[in-house]
Amino acid sequence: MKREILINAAPRETRIAILEDGKLVELAADRPDNRRMVGDIYLGRVDAVLPGIQAAFVDIGTEKSAFLHASDLVRQTADEAEDEDEDDDDEEDEREEPVAKRNGNGGNGHAANGRRAKAPLIQEALKRGQEILVQISKEPISTKGPRVTAQISLAGRFLVYIPDSSKVGVSRKIGQSAERARLKEQVQSILPDKSGGVIVRTVSEDVTPEMLQRELTSLMSQWKKIKRKTHFQKAPSLVNRESGLTRGLVRDIFSDKVDSLAVDSKQVYNEIVGYLKDIAPELIERVKLHESQLPLFDTAGIESEIRDIFKRRCDLPSGGYLIIEPTEALVSVDVNSGRYTGKKDPEKTVLRTNMEAAQEVARQLRLRDVGGIIVCDFIDMETKANRDRVLQELRQHLSRDRARTKAFAVSDLGLIEMTRQRVRQSHYQSSTEACPTCNGTGRVLTPETIVRRMERSVKRMAVEGRRDNLLVKLHPDVAMYVLEQERDLAQKLQKAANFSLEFRDDPLLKPDEFKLVVKAQGRDVTQQYAIA
Repeated sequence: MKREILINAAPRETRIAILEDGKLVELAADRPDNRRMVGDIYLGRVDAVLPGIQAAFVDIGTEKSAFLHASDLVRQTADEAEDEDEDDDDEEDEREEPVAKRNGNGGNGHAANGRRAKAPLIQEALKRGQEILVQISKEPISTKGPRVTAQISLAGRFLVYIPDSSKVGVSRKIGQSAERARLKEQVQSILPDKSGGVIVRTVSEDVTPEMLQRELTSLMSQWKKIKRKTHFQKAPSLVNRESGLTRGLVRDIFSDKVDSLAVDSKQVYNEIVGYLKDIAPELIERVKLHESQLPLFDTAGIESEIRDIFKRRCDLPSGGYLIIEPTEALVSVDVNSGRYTGKKDPEKTVLRTNMEAAQEVARQLRLRDVGGIIVCDFIDMETKANRDRVLQELRQHLSRDRARTKAFAVSDLGLIEMTRQRVRQSHYQSSTEACPTCNGTGRVLTPETIVRRMERSVKRMAVEGRRDNLLVKLHPDVAMYVLEQERDLAQKLQKAANFSLEFRDDPLLKPDEFKLVVKAQGRDVTQQYAIA
């Protein structure tokens, strides 16, 4: 499989696209007003300790206090650390991977091997006003503040250094037991006693002991500087900022498994080349500077795909399509056959559509950076063998995802339930906002409904005995409805209310809004009478 990385760097935004076999599969964006926070280390102050949920809120200087669960204070037991899994195919800015994995899926209080580590009582470990060093493991999402952990980790290209641990783990993606044992022994030989723990990353295969020693020394030195800073800074304050998006991606993803990296900024190109000279000089020849006048993403033909990631509908090659609906609790994906009806065998038709959908669902989740609970409603299939084929196809393509995912067996209702690691807002959440007219529902009231509401409001005025001549302002679409469908409405209302009415269109109104204005005074009385 051919893998490419494209970096579009502009003063106010950096975008990174990952392509597999020429198809866009991941997109990351970084802006000054929406900077990535996962991996940042803060000196925080405990705001509140809540024994009822075994958690604390920590003031780290952000808009909302950070959430710290008791399980994020726990040091691992020996057997858990032995099974530590550093998966360098996790999120775009893989800094969150070592932060979250020690607490299960996104820091839910489970150890890396699925067992729950025994957490101390939060009220015994923390007191209000206490200062504590924490690291962001999950960015603010929706109405929630960031999630933090007290189990600090520092990521390098080859190693992840964990100051509060005492064990050496090796990535499970290094499959050969002999190589795992060699790397573990090699790191143990260079790791000073009682100086912390280490996770050996996948890219460390074939790395010399000198390179591992150099990086370990650098990470340990970085940790000492962080500790020193805490003696001179007052909480809440930022102590250490994680590498930027571009540098973090080069550090964590760019390897001999990536065929090329193209960047359209000379400055960023020089930074990447300078960084690679120290850690992977053999990769420099794969870095290309895009100097064409035609924008990099246009050259790759992916701008249209980027625009489409906010659409509900996603078309499949055979004519079927997906409908992707984000909600507060979960994301639903509905598979439809569309215009594809096959030839003779309906089961084969359904199977083909579902197999295409399985591939596209996995791609869209990565591309849109969807996280949390996902429910996929595939087209019903009669045989269990076909249902299993679709599930395996989905899992196979999900295995390429750098975020941790899990797809469960087909339910009795024919649904496939999934979870995908979420450490930040999806592109849909970070790049869009709720419509001021429909408030995010995607629906507005019909013109007839607005007219009936207006009619009830006018009658309330009449009941109060008001006899003011009234100007009724309507959105142009509603005014057109009155003109075409209810021409005698004004006359009927005037007769019932015993005062004159004049209808007028106002393009500044929302589609489901109207205004009642007393002509003599020019006073808006809409709020007084428009109850429903």
